[in-house]
Amino acid sequence: MTDISITSPAKVNIGLKILDQRKDGYHNIHTLFQELEFGDSVRISKSKSGCKITAKNQNTPTDESNTCFKAWQAIKEEYPHVGGVSIHLEKHIPEGSGLGGGSSNAATVLKRLNKLYSLDLSENELEAIALRIGADVPFFIRGGTQIGSGIGEKLTPASNKVEGYYLLVIPGFSVNTSWAYGQYKKRLEGTVQYPNFADLLEEDTIPFKLFENDFEDVVIPAHPEIGGIKSGLESSGSVFAGLSGSGSTVFGIFSDDASAKEAEQNFKPQYRTVLTSPV
Repeated sequence: MTDISITSPAKVNIGLKILDQRKDGYHNIHTLFQELEFGDSVRISKSKSGCKITAKNQNTPTDESNTCFKAWQAIKEEYPHVGGVSIHLEKHIPEGSGLGGGSSNAATVLKRLNKLYSLDLSENELEAIALRIGADVPFFIRGGTQIGSGIGEKLTPASNKVEGYYLLVIPGFSVNTSWAYGQYKKRLEGTVQYPNFADLLEEDTIPFKLFENDFEDVVIPAHPEIGGIKSGLESSGSVFAGLSGSGSTVFGIFSDDASAKEAEQNFKPQYRTVLTSPV
């Protein structure tokens, strides 16, 4: 099988409710995942043994801490006959941006290894292996638009993707997910009520005001700059603007390409911006 370059897509969370903390320390959530066309580029090929990772960006880790290595390792533990792999990464998704870059890379490697070594694993089987790597990894096995519950691993495909033109505004800093959850757990009291995102997508006009991201309550006070970006997207005509995951990326959804491009000029060159579409 030929060595080909594969897009490892980003995602945004359109709304994220933190429900409660579990006994294992994780948190139950309710969120809407939307896959995007924007992503990293991953080139994967067979090798005799081991997992060799190279990267275009010298700041990208290429050791066992890389989620690509963890993906190969997870497959190898389950199927010892699987041989080696060479992986080259061209990263475009920043670490700690809330866009799921590392999780996406891991899922991309799992899917490619399944084909390279003719494992014939179903998507359900791949999702089970993916969960051992990280909570967001299972989403990227199928991608598209999915409702996530549990720690994000209980996935239900949505009937409609969230259409629009997506403007990503990426600050020059990251937000640590563990820190964000640690800050938010102080606010968890009793039973949390949350809207059913799947039902909201079925309405003629999506009531975006109900798609809140609970992380904004702790991330924006710590990083007021993020609040300023969100306000800027809203005043630039987005139909919805919000933080993705625990941040730091803020995204705006626009009804037409021209409006998105015009809004983008309000954030350049201070911030990195990306115009993309939902998958």
